[in-house]
Amino acid sequence: MPRQIEHFPNLVTMFFTRAGAGGDRPFLWAKRDGKWVSTSWRQAAETVASLAAALNRIGLRRGDTVMLVSENRPEWIMADLAIMAAGCITVPTYITNTTRDHQHILDDSSARAVIVSSPKLAKTLLPAVLRANNCEHVIGIDPIRGAQPGAIEYHDWSALIASAPADVPARAAAAASFGRDDLACVIYTSGTGGAPRGVMQHHGAILHNVEGCIDVITNDFGWDEEVFLSFLPASHAYEHSGGQYFPVGLGAQIYYSEGLEKLASNIEEVRPTLMVVVPRLFEVLRTRIVKGIEKQGRLTNYLMRRALDIGAKQAAGSMPLLDRPMDFVLGKTLRPKVGQRFGGRIKAMVSGGAPLNPEIGTFFSSLGLTVLQGYGQTESGPVISCNRPKAGIKMDTVGPPLLNTEVRIADDGEILVRGELVMKGYWRNPAMTERTIVDGWLHTGDIGIIDGRGRIQITDRKKDLIILDKGDNVAPQRVEGMLTLQPEIVQAMVVGDRRPYVIGLLVPDPEWTAEWCRANGRPYDFAALAQDPDYQRALSAAVDRVNADLSVIEKVRRFVLADEPFTVENEQLTPSIKIRRHVVKEKYGERLDALYKR
Repeated sequence: MPRQIEHFPNLVTMFFTRAGAGGDRPFLWAKRDGKWVSTSWRQAAETVASLAAALNRIGLRRGDTVMLVSENRPEWIMADLAIMAAGCITVPTYITNTTRDHQHILDDSSARAVIVSSPKLAKTLLPAVLRANNCEHVIGIDPIRGAQPGAIEYHDWSALIASAPADVPARAAAAASFGRDDLACVIYTSGTGGAPRGVMQHHGAILHNVEGCIDVITNDFGWDEEVFLSFLPASHAYEHSGGQYFPVGLGAQIYYSEGLEKLASNIEEVRPTLMVVVPRLFEVLRTRIVKGIEKQGRLTNYLMRRALDIGAKQAAGSMPLLDRPMDFVLGKTLRPKVGQRFGGRIKAMVSGGAPLNPEIGTFFSSLGLTVLQGYGQTESGPVISCNRPKAGIKMDTVGPPLLNTEVRIADDGEILVRGELVMKGYWRNPAMTERTIVDGWLHTGDIGIIDGRGRIQITDRKKDLIILDKGDNVAPQRVEGMLTLQPEIVQAMVVGDRRPYVIGLLVPDPEWTAEWCRANGRPYDFAALAQDPDYQRALSAAVDRVNADLSVIEKVRRFVLADEPFTVENEQLTPSIKIRRHVVKEKYGERLDALYKR
């Protein structure tokens, strides 16, 4: 594989070029019957070429939209590439969507066909397909039994591919006619503040991201035989560009995780060199590492305390000479052991999708793991910037902009972005497009500054800023991040817009709660615990610790407990693990309002 940035005309050409160089080497991996099984570059290219030909044969034409509903698996990226190779536009869709969600996206995108992975997902999808205005075809990656007859034509993935020749050279030649300005996909935002909108990403936007990320890897880490472990939803822009097409651009291997519950064992098996992650995963891993080390005796606990102490000093910009011998000892003892839990050869874990609490980043850096916080949004391909060692990793920044990306700060503090990475606009929503892209500048809705070394620092979402009744601004994500660092609290949301002070909604940590119940002789009955004054005082102590480090206007004056965790299933989290603030406020609004009346 080449070790330099190349300028491809489109994503399909990039893939076929990499496949030609990769040949029979492994490309995609998935667990089958307990064993990792690979698909080679050549096999993937043949599947893409055949499926693209089959899509054209059943009547799909250039510019048609095709919905893709699937778990992360090798067929996901092959389907995505085949749709684009056929001249069509992919509409990636979350597997957690309800029938209503599917209906909205089907009708809004006018999808003519749907590729769905399994009967389980089809059960939620098919009722929406049957009511859709334009959908004519359903393609099942796994056989969909009991499919309903009618105007919809049902196709089996394997049979469809077998019906078309795998003429890779011809398909690659045809793909060369697509330009970087052509639409690649319409990705629907996960809707933290309302109904999802379709973001039109062109080939150039994603390629711009790929080229910028390759620049970071090449110049800061060295481009070798890279291995990725994919577990974030491939339908999310962050994983779509960073976890699928960035690896293709590198000629890397992609392993598809068995799921979050098996992620830790998958990491040890796969031994990835790069991982694309979200802050919530870091929080979970941090808790597991701390609890694991606590069980290993006084020496290991002492080493961890020293590592965190030295790491905090390094994050602050210096490390005294007296600490250097211990830093050397940690490099030979504790840090390699932690590194083995991540496979032993990981170069960097790139965090995106939501703000990473600086303390979390410092924790992992202290233990010898390189954490790079990135920044972006679906409307920008999605990556705008990324921390990189040569620019100096500072955990409260998101690094300098990617290659060939312009960023400036507007008079009101909003971050503006210009370059090929900026979307074409919102699908069938010119009014919103005109408000978001002005004179070529993407208005991100984020507030921030640029420091003396060109690194972006995010203050908060412009629309999520809490403006208290006297005009003071509070960044909720900063306060929430500090709350969830406490062992007692697993999730938190704070509110206070147009109110005199900030209040919180807390989800107690279940493991901490279980330990508290054992120590205090209480049954694990959450309804009863929510009324238990001793339990409330224990949680208040956690909030007080956080308040000690907050300014007067940021302090959480009161709190209530949520009935259940925020999850994707109860629609209180987006599939990319962000809080749907409007949904949570609707559920708990009366209880939160009552706190101001006490």
